[in-house]
Amino acid sequence: MTASSGFQPENLPASVRNAPDLSVTAQANAQPGEQTAQASEPSWRFDVTDVAQFQQLVQESNRGAVIFALWAPHSPASVQMLEQVEALVNSAGGNLLLAAVDITKTPEIGQAFQIQGVPAAVAVLAGRPAPLFNGPVEPQALTEVLGQVVQLATQQGLAGGFEPVLSEQEKPLPPLHQKALDALDCGDYAGAEAAYTQALNENPGDTDAKIGLAQVHLLHRVSSLTLADERARAAADATDIQAQLNVADLDIAGGHIEDAFKRLITLFKAVGPDDKTRVRERLLELFEVVGSADPRVKKARAALMMAMF
Repeated sequence: MTASSGFQPENLPASVRNAPDLSVTAQANAQPGEQTAQASEPSWRFDVTDVAQFQQLVQESNRGAVIFALWAPHSPASVQMLEQVEALVNSAGGNLLLAAVDITKTPEIGQAFQIQGVPAAVAVLAGRPAPLFNGPVEPQALTEVLGQVVQLATQQGLAGGFEPVLSEQEKPLPPLHQKALDALDCGDYAGAEAAYTQALNENPGDTDAKIGLAQVHLLHRVSSLTLADERARAAADATDIQAQLNVADLDIAGGHIEDAFKRLITLFKAVGPDDKTRVRERLLELFEVVGSADPRVKKARAALMMAMF
């Protein structure tokens, strides 16, 4: 696959054909591990996960050039291209914004750009797309093309001035979430529960608060338990529901996810109708703690459904 001819130097106005030196050719050639070491530096990469974000970034192109880099995990060439584009965009210090698009997750964006495969990139300026390439590109050529994009954007009055994209660790937490974490740091489980509960009352769709509340409940339950004692109780009496629930909690807290789920599903099958609700509710709460997207949760949820019928 060869580079697209849709955005070549000869297609640019004469006044902007001399690309600026972005001073990152060496960085663009760096190995992934070398770039990882620089992960703490400012980044202007935004990972696009849905069409709404795509539309928002197209709107951002009214401020400056947005580079949409289309890639896929199964394509090493596209992963390498994405790393190189990211290094170049970051070196521009806010003149450019990178929109990384995994086409296996959002194929409709690739269709919107009429991209046939990856690696590929499209520059959007003031809402207008300009194909950069569709296929592998040498680092020097990539540097030159992005430099020309910067100059063209400047000529059109699109100076950029984009703020760095904050990582998940850098983003400030909502006040009630921070209040809950502060309470947890002090061992104040009731305070943490109250903060997350208030957050859910104000926004029932707050998934993070729902997960946080489930985690607080788990931490509170296991705070007074001793693993050896609970395992001994559970081993001595397979019908001791509380002991089995306690061991499952301790297993989740200790990272033994599958063991916990297996224990409770086995317990669910063994107990009478009056106790099934109690076991099922604990399982559902532990599913929240681990996360609904976790494959172990999906597997356990399916096993629970089969056990119910």
